Amino acid sequence: MENLLRPLIVVGGSVVLTLALGWAADLLLRKADERHHETPLWGLLRRGRIPFQLVLCAALLRGAYDEAQLLADHRVAVGRTLTLVLIGAAAWLVIRIAAAVVETSFTRYAHARAHRDPARVRRVRTQVTLIRRVVSAIVGVVAVAAMLLTFPTFRAAGASLLASAGILGVVAGVAAQSTLGNMFAGLQIAFGDMVRIGDTVVVEGEWGTVEEITLTFLTVRTWDERRITMPVSYFTSKPFENWSRGTPQMTGIVYWHLDHTAPLDAMRDKLRDILRECPAWDGRAYGLDVTDTTPSTLQVRGLVTAKDADDLWTIRVTVRERMIRWLAEEHPYALPRVNTADAVPPPGHGGRRPSPDGVPAQRRYHGRPER
Repeated sequence: MENLLRPLIVVGGSVVLTLALGWAADLLLRKADERHHETPLWGLLRRGRIPFQLVLCAALLRGAYDEAQLLADHRVAVGRTLTLVLIGAAAWLVIRIAAAVVETSFTRYAHARAHRDPARVRRVRTQVTLIRRVVSAIVGVVAVAAMLLTFPTFRAAGASLLASAGILGVVAGVAAQSTLGNMFAGLQIAFGDMVRIGDTVVVEGEWGTVEEITLTFLTVRTWDERRITMPVSYFTSKPFENWSRGTPQMTGIVYWHLDHTAPLDAMRDKLRDILRECPAWDGRAYGLDVTDTTPSTLQVRGLVTAKDADDLWTIRVTVRERMIRWLAEEHPYALPRVNTADAVPPPGHGGRRPSPDGVPAQRRYHGRPER
């Protein structure tokens, strides 16, 4: 009877104690979160409840396993399994705590600087994300190494592994050259302020917003909601456009091809009126000039400004559409036309030159009969 009660008491007591301590810790964190609304730390720490309970349960069972005398024939295997669970749960808990601390620090910084320097906030966000991934990777590697050291075979082979570390390092470096290059490029992007989460970029002719940055790849969400994933080494080895670097303010251009009789002064006044009615215009500058001419048209350029790329796109399409509509309604003569006239024959052809299809030029002009 004692052989049955002792394991039940030890295992049951460990589980009950784990649940009680986990509930008590979660209750304290919840009250602290309700009392301190200015920081999200306590709410984020509550995400570590499950790994915390696993650590407690594995530690209690590992410490009381010898007294429980449960599965005596498999004592080594059960003890080693509990040790592995304890190491894995401890690593999980450390990652959750580190993520909570880092996220809290960034939240406080973002609240203090969001209105004054949004570009720097995005930069810090990118750095925080990559730092958190690096910490998670380091903790994971250490946990796996600690798990391997629980096996006597790996401890005995430690000397030979250290002796061959140089050769293995060279082989691994050659085999993982691309991966290591991307990892170093990711760190360079994070701390070199080349590109940040939320930046508007143009890569390979595609315009979009940086949605995610990891140690090895970067995701750009295009305007039509596609995702372009590329290695981070692309941004350290090839040129690209970053419309959000420095100040997000931008200047845009709208072109029209019009007749030579287009009312330019009236178009300048109309452009001003259109921009004043457009909420996306930041009010910095505007202009309208003739930039080129051809035998049949004028190339008219409208210049507008906006606070960022999204507003600039809205302004350009609005100005282009409303200006064309106004010209069609108020000044239809300003729209481009195909000018035709009677062909002038060379001397000695009797005043009339046939066209290649045999129809006189005068007859092809708007279908008028030949005079």
